[in-house]
Amino acid sequence: MSGKDEAELSRLLRAAIAGDEKAYADFLHRIAALVRGFVRRKIVQGGVDPEDVVQETLLAIHVKRHTWRQDAPVLPWIYAIARFKLIDAFRRRGRRIEIDVDDIAETFAEPEVETVSERDINRALDGLPPAQRSVVSAVSVEGRSIGETALKFGISETAVRVSLHRGLAAIAKRFGQGRFGRE
Repeated sequence: MSGKDEAELSRLLRAAIAGDEKAYADFLHRIAALVRGFVRRKIVQGGVDPEDVVQETLLAIHVKRHTWRQDAPVLPWIYAIARFKLIDAFRRRGRRIEIDVDDIAETFAEPEVETVSERDINRALDGLPPAQRSVVSAVSVEGRSIGETALKFGISETAVRVSLHRGLAAIAKRFGQGRFGRE
């Protein structure tokens, strides 16, 4: 950055402090690019998002712009704020190491699919009265809808829901679960 750039940024910040919104927007736009480059050069490992540091720096500059001594160069002041925000980001990260899950995905065990045998299903349905057993089997085992089950057995959808609810509650109670598995 040249002395001409320093002078231009100082002029823009002076105008911004005096109330010139266009000058302030131009100042922020220019320093965002400078801070972004500075931060990206300093972050060699992951774990700290450069854009977060840039935004925190811009916010700090906005809040503390009145502390800049107008007879002093503006760039050292900006870089000092950026450096402190970068240090804060590294401190927040701590000693954690972040790894992209895709890099180690092949090392994870495949989830085991829980299967229920036909014997287990029949054992669960055995204690139900025949009408309930038919409804529970149609909806829960065969995967039929309430409407399809009602048509199949010639009963109302409400009767199917009641029978299904009572049948599942009886199965849950029989196998030591509280109301539908909640104890």
